[in-house]
Amino acid sequence: MNDGKVLIVTGGSRGIGAAVSRMAGKAGWRVALSYQSNREAADCVVSAIKAEGGEAIAFKADVGSEAEILALFSAVEARWGRLDGLVNNAGIVGHKQRVEDMTVSRLEEMMRVNVIGTMLCAREAVKRMSTGSNGGVIVNLSSVAAKLGSPNEYVDYAASKGAVDSFTKGLALEVAGDGIRVNAVRPGIIDTEIHASGGQPDRVERLRGHLPLKREGKADEVAEVVLFLLSDASSYVTGTLVDVAGGR
Repeated sequence: MNDGKVLIVTGGSRGIGAAVSRMAGKAGWRVALSYQSNREAADCVVSAIKAEGGEAIAFKADVGSEAEILALFSAVEARWGRLDGLVNNAGIVGHKQRVEDMTVSRLEEMMRVNVIGTMLCAREAVKRMSTGSNGGVIVNLSSVAAKLGSPNEYVDYAASKGAVDSFTKGLALEVAGDGIRVNAVRPGIIDTEIHASGGQPDRVERLRGHLPLKREGKADEVAEVVLFLLSDASSYVTGTLVDVAGGR
């Protein structure tokens, strides 16, 4: 158990974020999960955690907004007075499109949410973790797309996750002396709502036969790795990118 340690999970109302939130609550973390618009989904995750004896609360916060990020971290600090872990999970993907057709507004939104949002959340976490005596842990959600490039689909998304990979390595080295570990998990084809939000609800079914393991991954399989990186079992692991991609 985690003796009341506090964890923020951004985008914790669905998919991988929801799986991480539920698993963390079961492991003894006090979980603050953020959501952008779906309050009902967030409340369902909170209720599931509480039903198993955990402690959780949901906060509305768009990680594309610095003001809302600041409000999120301030609210968590006011409620629990500490921060021990951050899972930078919130992110977006655009509809399938070639780079030659991408607009500036699409690119700016992609980078604002997936890159700047991740960096600002990490900034606020580091400020709080480095002042404590026990440091903390940050896990960034990247994607195997960072190394595959996602041609003809989501090159902008892949590029944003490549930035997350670089940021993970640099920040890990920067804050190692403060007792803060920083790692990233790079999922592959996972059965979540993100494919539908990118305009391809059939993407998992279409690609399944081309995957080395001949199946998609589950959100819980990614969450297990995230929880390992949050735990003391990974106490000598930092600056590391862990692929959960079925061999891709």
